[in-house]
Amino acid sequence: MAGDPPLLTTTPQQVAKSVQTQQYGTSYKRMFQQLVSGGSAGLVEICLMHPLDVVKTRFQLQGSVKDSVQYRSLGHCVTTMYRTEGFLSFYKGIFPPILAETPKRAVKFFFFERYQHLFSQGGEKTPVVYSLAGLCSGLTEGVVINPFERVKVLLQSEKNVKLKDQESTFAKARKIVQSEGLGTKGINRGLTATLGRHGVWNMVYFGIYHSAKPYIPESKSWIETTAYKLLIGLGAGSIASVINIPYDVAKSRIQGPQPVPGQTKYFGAHHTMLIIYKEEGFRALYKGLVPKLLRLGPSGAIMMFVYDTLSQYLAQKFP
Repeated sequence: MAGDPPLLTTTPQQVAKSVQTQQYGTSYKRMFQQLVSGGSAGLVEICLMHPLDVVKTRFQLQGSVKDSVQYRSLGHCVTTMYRTEGFLSFYKGIFPPILAETPKRAVKFFFFERYQHLFSQGGEKTPVVYSLAGLCSGLTEGVVINPFERVKVLLQSEKNVKLKDQESTFAKARKIVQSEGLGTKGINRGLTATLGRHGVWNMVYFGIYHSAKPYIPESKSWIETTAYKLLIGLGAGSIASVINIPYDVAKSRIQGPQPVPGQTKYFGAHHTMLIIYKEEGFRALYKGLVPKLLRLGPSGAIMMFVYDTLSQYLAQKFP
């Protein structure tokens, strides 16, 4: 009839695109929300757990550089660092992770979402899909984070130097680039070990977490549901840490000070693992496992909790 408002028509293609956006979270707004959630999860995690990362690195470097300080246990390491270097020594090398953790976790979660949609092809998401998506997101993350890791490990390896007396992050990075360059012999040294560490960890972590999540009992209690999610995140992070630690040890050796200054002993992830195994035994590949578990077990719970909570909040607040 005349005067009636024009009818709004929607094509089948528009309907399909709208359904896909709602189902798979591929709208630009949703992507941005995932980036923000992932970055926030990383920032919270690094601020809480960095001291254990410093302790882990100190253990892993033992055997590669002979000096007067040898840590006998986790407690001995903590007390020795506190006594000789001060409380702030536990935050040595924190600036590179802070600079990197936000984009790093944003990349991790953002690309995990993209890869799982790619591998599932709109169908059922199986444990294999989650694991492959985790592996690929970890490899992507490793490329982004490696230069920051090189600087962090060198700063963390400096013993008997108080935090206030250390070079700044940018000064250390500039020195590496000037003396060794931008490639895999310079600021990107240890890239293969970093790719192995992050690829394996994310493959196991995301594979276990998302495969177990559907089995959480239904409950009206937010606290109970949250406890189950934290427990799964803790378990997934712990198992992933046990499996990937040989790559972590190799990365620390490659990126840290070499036993003989001016001579490169450690290069290549698997080559380094073989040297460590031959010279120090199989157990040496698991140096730093206790502080790593104490850090990355809870980190697995913290990251996923922050990401899920913030992601759901943003999706509801800004649909």
